[in-house]
Amino acid sequence: MLFPPSRIPWQATHVFSCTVRTDGRSHYPKEEARMKKTIVALCSIGGTVLALAGTALGLTHPTLTWTGYGMCSSCHTTQAKAMYQSVHYQWKGSAAEMTTGPATQGKIDATDGSSALNAYCINIQGNWGPCGACHVGTGAKPVATSNPSAAQLAAIDCLICHNDTVNAPYSRVRNAGTGLFEPAAGLNMNLVVQKAAIKPVRKNCLGCHAKAGGGDAVKRGDIALASGTTADVLYDTHMATGNGGNLACQACHTFSSHRVAGRGTDLRPQDSTTQIACATSTCHPTKTSTTASHGNEYVNRHQARVACQSCHLAKYAKNASDSAASEATETHRTWVSAEWNATLNRYEPVPTKANNLIPKYAFWNGKSWGNNAFNSAVLDTATGAYKVSRPVGAITDGVGTKLYPFKYKTAAQALANGKIVPISTAKFFATGLYDDAVRDGLVYLGLASSTPYTTVTTDEYQLLNHQIPVASGNTLACAGCHPNATATQLKLVNTMGYGIKGTASATCTQCHSFKDVHSLDYISMHDKHVKDKQIDCSMCHGFTRPERNLRIGLLPG
Repeated sequence: MLFPPSRIPWQATHVFSCTVRTDGRSHYPKEEARMKKTIVALCSIGGTVLALAGTALGLTHPTLTWTGYGMCSSCHTTQAKAMYQSVHYQWKGSAAEMTTGPATQGKIDATDGSSALNAYCINIQGNWGPCGACHVGTGAKPVATSNPSAAQLAAIDCLICHNDTVNAPYSRVRNAGTGLFEPAAGLNMNLVVQKAAIKPVRKNCLGCHAKAGGGDAVKRGDIALASGTTADVLYDTHMATGNGGNLACQACHTFSSHRVAGRGTDLRPQDSTTQIACATSTCHPTKTSTTASHGNEYVNRHQARVACQSCHLAKYAKNASDSAASEATETHRTWVSAEWNATLNRYEPVPTKANNLIPKYAFWNGKSWGNNAFNSAVLDTATGAYKVSRPVGAITDGVGTKLYPFKYKTAAQALANGKIVPISTAKFFATGLYDDAVRDGLVYLGLASSTPYTTVTTDEYQLLNHQIPVASGNTLACAGCHPNATATQLKLVNTMGYGIKGTASATCTQCHSFKDVHSLDYISMHDKHVKDKQIDCSMCHGFTRPERNLRIGLLPG
């Protein structure tokens, strides 16, 4: 039953005229409560217009009956079209932040050099079905088009992100016959769509992102299922409940037209150009200044060149104190050996996992280097492994490049004809036979299955952003990096390019006769030249810091 406009009660018409705040609630809370009661009653007899009004007030879809995935896009067409173009659905997108590969890249398998490799499942070739379990589609591979049809929009599974994880949790299984996903047996899908959440909560996001790579905490190193429920501020002060920030993922990863901000250095596509920053007016407004942000001049001057995470995340892959599970992350996997996973009912490569890891550090300017399927493999002589992904940046870069913490991950993978082989993970999961899986991968590369191959080590760097503990007493101490001789966290001189540009004698005599300064500690030595004499870094080191307006050149006299 539909009410004509003249017969719609004032409570319902007022829904469309009142101002709605950014949190989705009306500016009229007393009227809102009264409207909700009225709308629920009216919607129960089929008031479609009033059902939509109820959604605007924080109600969901109280009269809906499940008819299939297409029911979402039939009403929310604009949102479905936006989602269709997103990286979450297409599994590829603009590669504007990549220094290698074509203009569009991503996980989706392709033969044009745009299909990303990693040190986990390598590539999704031959394994679209299981990989598609975290794809927000119903099982069909996405087709790139600027004008998707109704049928293509109906292949989006909105419920992966928008199910109510408390009142009507949703799960799905893959139909072996059709290859498509469908609701798990026993679910009351009427209730699922009636309770569909307006905005995803952490548990929605973590259902895929925490279990990427084959299990909880396996892949990213700083994200686990515990991130959704923990109250441990030493584990993650931003997401912890209770005394923590209890932040939703969207607090940092903001969305616009279903495009999400944020990209790890190992990810090829960029979904949104919106940048994530800690020092914002809503999060850490007092940390926006590089001259007085931390109340300590030595800490303050780091801010322009050192990312917040580098000092605030001394360890990653920590265990949450209130989680029964281990939040250990995978540091290495070998495909040469297989082990049976009874939970997933399949063979898996043998992993090496660890907790409480010290990050690797690298300079990052926002760009990334990546190796994709069909690309020639590149050996990194510094690590002895074939590179899969790298942050791009150097100590000599200008303002904007900072020192960041990373997870370092290696794997034993096949190499043939100078290329990393995207093995058939589906065959490996089913049989545990490495050689057979590699042979299928050789064919995928256009090579004969009999092509000789070797097993090599690959590696990648993955940006760390989460698991930041409460700051007090948990930030990295200066002695972790300074001085180099006794540093326990990072030896800046040896690994990051902070050493002097020549011998001590040659460097010092640029300005004065060589002096025995070994009695001076690091801070005194640095202050004497930089703070007192205003000498630019380039006089002693192989880089400059023009933003500090220091003197370049010999001292007068």
